[in-house]
Amino acid sequence: MTAPPATHPVEWITSEGRTPYGPALEAMEAHAAAIRAGTGRERVWLVEHDPTYTAGTSARPEDLRDARFPTFAAGRGGQWTYHGPGQRTGYVMLDLTRPHGSVAARDVRAFVHGLEEWLIRTLDRFNVRAERREGRVGLWVPNRGTGGEDKIAAIGVRVTRWVSWHGVALNVDPDLSHFGGIVPCGISDHGVTSLHAQGVLATMEEADAALRGAWAEVFG
Repeated sequence: MTAPPATHPVEWITSEGRTPYGPALEAMEAHAAAIRAGTGRERVWLVEHDPTYTAGTSARPEDLRDARFPTFAAGRGGQWTYHGPGQRTGYVMLDLTRPHGSVAARDVRAFVHGLEEWLIRTLDRFNVRAERREGRVGLWVPNRGTGGEDKIAAIGVRVTRWVSWHGVALNVDPDLSHFGGIVPCGISDHGVTSLHAQGVLATMEEADAALRGAWAEVFG
């Protein structure tokens, strides 16, 4: 049987200033539990963190090259990721027993594909063409200088009893040298980039507007 549509639309929350990572992790987990219990609405939470390295469940200790910033065991999938100023992190908390736009119910792969498509369409609003790559997590753009590719957005999720948490990170204008303390997502032979590094001097508010506009195209 297909689950009925959600009674309330997804709520969007944008936190001002910097959100400490530890309390954000606790707040996400608590809200995911509330969604499962039927007492919380589905939510997209947009935050900006202080410089932080987070380890997913597949993170290798040797990929933390320089622990210059606080580190956290995030509990999400994936490996090492950096969060920091100039990067928009979007935490996506949905009841995946329900379909959301083009994303089928109870299909984690479809959900991750939907997050990728959300970011692709967000970046397309800035005339930046980002693409998926088989075997590589995240969204990638060409590096014309090296002939390789650079990651412009990361994805790392956790699904607990069919409620999602964690989410995506879009590089608007972070200090890209901060990624040098880790092997981002375990991939050492490709670089990292941002909207500003691509010549798109978008503000965080403009990035947020693009994220929100693209959301409806994918998740309904």
